[in-house]
Amino acid sequence: MRIFENLNIDFLGKRKIFYVVSTAVFLLGMLSIIFRGLQFGIDFKGGSEIVIEFEKPIDISALRNSLSEIGLGSIEVKTFGAETGVLIRTEIQDIPADIYPKVKDKISQDILTILPGVPFRQVDSALNSVTYGFDNADTAKIISSGLFAEGFQASRESDDIANRNVIVRVGVADWVKENLRTTIKDNPFKVLREDRIGPKVGAELKRDASIAVILALVGILIYLAFRFKFIFAAGAVAALFHDVLLTIGLFSLLYNVIPGLNLEIDLTIVAAFLTLVGYSINDTVIVFDRVRENLQLHKTGNLYEQINLAINKTMSRTIITGVTTILAILILMFFGGEVLRAFAFTLFFGIIVGTYSSIFVASALVLEYSLKSKKTVEF
Repeated sequence: MRIFENLNIDFLGKRKIFYVVSTAVFLLGMLSIIFRGLQFGIDFKGGSEIVIEFEKPIDISALRNSLSEIGLGSIEVKTFGAETGVLIRTEIQDIPADIYPKVKDKISQDILTILPGVPFRQVDSALNSVTYGFDNADTAKIISSGLFAEGFQASRESDDIANRNVIVRVGVADWVKENLRTTIKDNPFKVLREDRIGPKVGAELKRDASIAVILALVGILIYLAFRFKFIFAAGAVAALFHDVLLTIGLFSLLYNVIPGLNLEIDLTIVAAFLTLVGYSINDTVIVFDRVRENLQLHKTGNLYEQINLAINKTMSRTIITGVTTILAILILMFFGGEVLRAFAFTLFFGIIVGTYSSIFVASALVLEYSLKSKKTVEF
């Protein structure tokens, strides 16, 4: 990019304008977080997770539309492994009260299908299970095996040879499976895994994700303090905090604003934040490395001029890297499907903010420290 070869722009001369811009966007995002809050995904709120493998490839979009109408609230559907695998997540952990009777009716129908006209009664009912009683142990054994073959988690109440009761689990996964058998009759499937993510686990994941981001920032601070000087490390980490906080604020501001863009914060978004931190610090280190080279060559050089020179000299590399990365991200955003869209959007915004912060936050803070402390930065 030869148009940037002899660039000579006074970036730092405009830093105070961008202080105002950053502060305004930051405050707007923080106000949105305070009043609108952040929307967390199933990973952090808890819920149910089911992994299903079909015999034939499945249309994810059609499956997603079908499952969104079964009364289980927000459902996340994405491919799992090959084209025949599907991962289904819902924020609900237990069958809703209005769905519960429908599941029990279906179990009753299946019992009569297995043994037409067989007498049975409901012995007990809990939040996630129903116990049925039969006239003899042999009938209970046949019904238990038949319901299990139908996909229900059914078993005899005990191993006692005289046991006449059958316990059938009634969970979110059972309702999902039953609806899939009704809507996708020509594509048999089997359940590979069923998990429930409780509120406690969700809270632990939220805590661990926060710790992961903070430890990444602390590690970068320590490394850069040794690699350069502490003020450079502080400026770089301040820029990273700036990037992450602005991006989080944008999530709150734009939630439910852009059609088709799910801006819930889940583990995928945390991965995007960590990727953003890595990208942004790389850009900042390139500028700082050039500043150090300039100061080693011109030990009495003016820091203001040397930082400006470093930014101008690295601008070609910054533009080329940023544009090529954004092109790949745009492809993910528009063609990567719903699951990757929020991840790609986070990186798209983060790359722009990360490039901006390398100049007007990290570099500017190093200059402000030097001007206010009246200390000469030397290497």
